[in-house]
Amino acid sequence: SEERGGLVAAGLVFAATIGAIVWMSSQPDSILRDPSKTGIDSYRPLFDSLVGLLMVAFILPGLAYGWWTRQIRNDRDAAKMMNQTMSAMGSYVVMAFFAAQFIEWFKKSNLGLVLALEGAAALKSIHLTGIPLMIGFVALTALINLLISSASAKWAMLAPIFVPLFMQLGKSPEAVQAFYRVGDSVTNIITPLNIYFPILLAVVHRYVPSAGMGTLIAAMIPYSIAFFAFWSAMVALWVGFGWPLGPGAPLEYRP
Repeated sequence: SEERGGLVAAGLVFAATIGAIVWMSSQPDSILRDPSKTGIDSYRPLFDSLVGLLMVAFILPGLAYGWWTRQIRNDRDAAKMMNQTMSAMGSYVVMAFFAAQFIEWFKKSNLGLVLALEGAAALKSIHLTGIPLMIGFVALTALINLLISSASAKWAMLAPIFVPLFMQLGKSPEAVQAFYRVGDSVTNIITPLNIYFPILLAVVHRYVPSAGMGTLIAAMIPYSIAFFAFWSAMVALWVGFGWPLGPGAPLEYRP
């Protein structure tokens, strides 16, 4: 009953926090609006404050839950919980050291670069068009993501090849980047080269102390496959209907 009450209290505080943020950005002269700008540009103070606002939106409901369930009665209790959370990062620091050595040696070998460029050349050489080419591009990006974790590095390699190719097929550079982000995201949870992988493993150790990299990857593979299937279908649907990607970001390219 205490936990249920804590969830209600946390939900009410969260709703009040979101309401306060909406109120502070609802009018042109509000705190989180720039009265000298119009349209979306007037919300620049809100966008610049998102990190702090998200922190507040998580901390306040958490404090409300802890207060209602009597787990947090004063500032010392909150500090103790923070210390317990940070203590779990010790294993991450050790793992990150050795992971960094592996990533650096892998980068020096240029294996990821070679496979990325060869894969792009192969995909281009089989003369796919339309939706099959886009799904192939998503699959290629997902495969490369297992070897090169940096999103900007992968984009720097693939963009000079696929942006002109898709433009010749009538697809905008914005569309290419959108498809790239789909492939880049589906395998993040199963590649040890992801810089956040050790953090995820440290969190898993809190609940399953015997879990290792293999256990985590095996548990995440079904999710990765589901993400790839669902988001690839969404790409095909989006392309099939020819919907724009957003304001000022058309799907089609017309010179």
